[in-house]
Amino acid sequence: MTKLHHSLLAILLIGLFLACKNDVKDKPVSDSVSVDSLLQLRYQKLLEYPVDSVSFPRSFTKSTSTTRKVPSKDWTSGFFPGNLWQLYMLTGNEAYKIKAIEWTALMEKEKNNGGTHDMGFKIYCSFGNGYEITADEKYKEVIVRSAQTLSTRFNENVSSIRSWDFNRDAWEFPVIIDNMMNLELLFEATRITGDSTYHKMAVRHANTTLKNHYREDNSSVHVVVYDTITGAVKEKVTHQGLTDESSWARGQAWGIYGFTMSYRYTKNPAYLEKAKAATAFFLNHPNLPQDGIPYWDFDDPAIPNAPRDVSAGSIVASALLELATYHKSSEYLSYSHKVLNALQSKEYLINNKLIAPFILDHSTGNWPKKDEMDEPIVYGDYYFLEALLRTKSNQP
Repeated sequence: MTKLHHSLLAILLIGLFLACKNDVKDKPVSDSVSVDSLLQLRYQKLLEYPVDSVSFPRSFTKSTSTTRKVPSKDWTSGFFPGNLWQLYMLTGNEAYKIKAIEWTALMEKEKNNGGTHDMGFKIYCSFGNGYEITADEKYKEVIVRSAQTLSTRFNENVSSIRSWDFNRDAWEFPVIIDNMMNLELLFEATRITGDSTYHKMAVRHANTTLKNHYREDNSSVHVVVYDTITGAVKEKVTHQGLTDESSWARGQAWGIYGFTMSYRYTKNPAYLEKAKAATAFFLNHPNLPQDGIPYWDFDDPAIPNAPRDVSAGSIVASALLELATYHKSSEYLSYSHKVLNALQSKEYLINNKLIAPFILDHSTGNWPKKDEMDEPIVYGDYYFLEALLRTKSNQP
């Protein structure tokens, strides 16, 4: 299924969403008119940001009022073009489409970058959204070429796509839970071309992750390191969580989204069950705040004074709107509705006085390195906009 062809699921989704909305006890966090006005102002900031091939906006440092800018090789670069494509879909304003086309063109050279596993984040968020909207044959070619490039990182013995290339002295073959998100590019490449090679590779990676990335309580490990000869697990560690045994909120979110998306393409019941189980861990955790926006790590001893991670909340909110179409649950839609309500409040929208191409505040990038702490981060905006699209256009 594509993002724009879900008519039957749309009927189910809107019915579930409206029924759930009536059950939610949380009152709207702010007046709808003022919220829409605030959002429109934030959207305009994205439109005003000047096009620059080495200045893709990644995050915003409030203490210095500066936007962190990155080149296309950065793993986050595809989110900003994706945000513009999604804003065009939300608003119908051609100005967003024009800007999206300009920014997306600057991503094309990444189609041959075999030094990263984040091809899905970079190419599918930009060219993928663009192709769904425009059906541009050039976009299709870039998607397929990017899938071919990503395929070069697949190891037959491990049955997985290699994640990072750094820290090779310690990690022979690292695979991170985040990598589940890049499988969408492979699944789509098969849908576009009819070549099952990409689909089969994605399935093998998902199966390996399913086997090795989850603890008994269905919390996710961040990094699993493999032996490239035997395919055996060498160690399970974290790189962005609190400890090797803790539950890093965004990692849990990537898994929920990744297995829900993988079920869309395969209808493998094991993927659906894992998405449901990982969601249950997330939603039922005693340290999940009432407004649904998680702390950056569920096990941070500083809770309730620990940083939140809006990006994790927006990822799960978007994922559960799709998951609810496969497993009828008012709980899933209640959570998504609650999070979208919270994020459209002054508490989470960034100050409109700030000249910055972002929408939401209070995401946490890399706590162990104290990098991008409690800041607007581009992928938090991306999944927020996707969740809005899934509710307004009723598309999983």
